[in-house]
Amino acid sequence: MKIAIVDDEADCQAEMESLLKHFGAENGLQMEITSFSGGEAFLDAARQERFDIVFMDIYMEGLDGMRAAVRLRKTDRQCVLIFLTSSEEHFPDAFSVHAFEYILKPLVPQRVYDILRDALAILPPESRYIEVTSERKIVRLFLHTIVSAVADAHYLNIGLADGSVVRSRMTIRDFLRMAEDAPGFISVNKGIVLNADYITQFEANCCLTENGGRFPVRVRDRAQLERAVSAYHFEAIRSWQRVGQGRRDAP
Repeated sequence: MKIAIVDDEADCQAEMESLLKHFGAENGLQMEITSFSGGEAFLDAARQERFDIVFMDIYMEGLDGMRAAVRLRKTDRQCVLIFLTSSEEHFPDAFSVHAFEYILKPLVPQRVYDILRDALAILPPESRYIEVTSERKIVRLFLHTIVSAVADAHYLNIGLADGSVVRSRMTIRDFLRMAEDAPGFISVNKGIVLNADYITQFEANCCLTENGGRFPVRVRDRAQLERAVSAYHFEAIRSWQRVGQGRRDAP
């Protein structure tokens, strides 16, 4: 996940970077953070690479944040744009550049964290990961590659999209706690959690996944599980449609 901080105040840059690193460490997010002291420098970089999230100060010397945002939207309609400002007077103008949110200065950590969580809900999950211990080594597992987690005595067998399995001494509850920000993980039976992104269909009393896996489901809960998987897929489509509409409407 590439994040840009555009602010001509060095102290604010440093504070925002610290908050982002703390949030990333707490939530298992891999972040690449780049800070810019002005709008022109940021736009030069944005022509060469794409940022997932941009924190843009409105009041800057030279090219201010609002004008920089207008120019940004001519080439990038996808990034999540979040304004940093010490005044609310520009709030109405921000709609024209499809700003995602605003953060008032001085920064309040919880406000920053809440907005980041909201932003993650509309961003692809490729950069989210958990770390588990397997064979006495710390293994990083990106959530979008995890197909299943199956309990085996005191261990958990974590199946990945490439067909490999990582075995770690942990419980299903531990796994769900670590992956709590990823709503696609659904418990289909006692000791079995599946990633709804990989579920293809329900057949008899089994749930089938893209990699050919067959997992028994609770018979009495099958209908409810099917509805939960369908609702998840429907909401995923709706989320991307909303983001897509924002991209089409951007100037």
